[in-house]
Amino acid sequence: MTLGHFPTRWKAATIVPILKPGKDPTDTTSYRPISLLPSLNKIAEHLILKRLNSYLKENNVLCPEQFGFREKLSTSHQLIRVVDYVTEGFANKRKTGAVFLVIQKAFDRVWQDGIIHKLIHYKTPSYLIKLIDSYLLERKFAVSVKNELSSTKNINAGVAQGSKIGPTLFALYINDIPKLFNTLLCMYADDIAILARNKNSNYIQIALNRHLKALEDWFIKWKIEINV
Repeated sequence: MTLGHFPTRWKAATIVPILKPGKDPTDTTSYRPISLLPSLNKIAEHLILKRLNSYLKENNVLCPEQFGFREKLSTSHQLIRVVDYVTEGFANKRKTGAVFLVIQKAFDRVWQDGIIHKLIHYKTPSYLIKLIDSYLLERKFAVSVKNELSSTKNINAGVAQGSKIGPTLFALYINDIPKLFNTLLCMYADDIAILARNKNSNYIQIALNRHLKALEDWFIKWKIEINV
């Protein structure tokens, strides 16, 4: 592991498409691709993740607005945070406005070079950066449908859904998402909400639009697309 090399044979995934609840089975976008990875890959990922999480926790790297992929945090905790914000506003006769966004194909389209940039930015130990870079490079996959296996293809973007380390790498990738002083940012995995409150509805609209503009610029910079 200290050599910074992740064996190539451990990076071949079998993709099983899982139909999302209530979606059209004839539409390819209705399926969530789940990666089945070799057992040795999962063991190695567990070791990498343990060391990465230890570094992130010791250095307080991950932003407190992200409640996904975090120990002892859930959607309920984030919801309580939102409800408290709105309730406090009502108590002070303030209206609350909100905008909800979802990152499109979050795990599949993460810019891999961007992940390495973020790891460097957060001063991650060099051996971990080399190891994660090796882990991401030259990954391959084949799709399994009804016991039929497709030809092997290269993976040039994203982190594998179903992997142990993928969620943490994704959380780190969006960790520096813009935050503004007059709005509340809430995140759970790839779901984003921004809220603003004031007695004046125009102020709320201005605050939300200002935050949306900051997000738009950041999304473009880091090659992130949003579902509309």
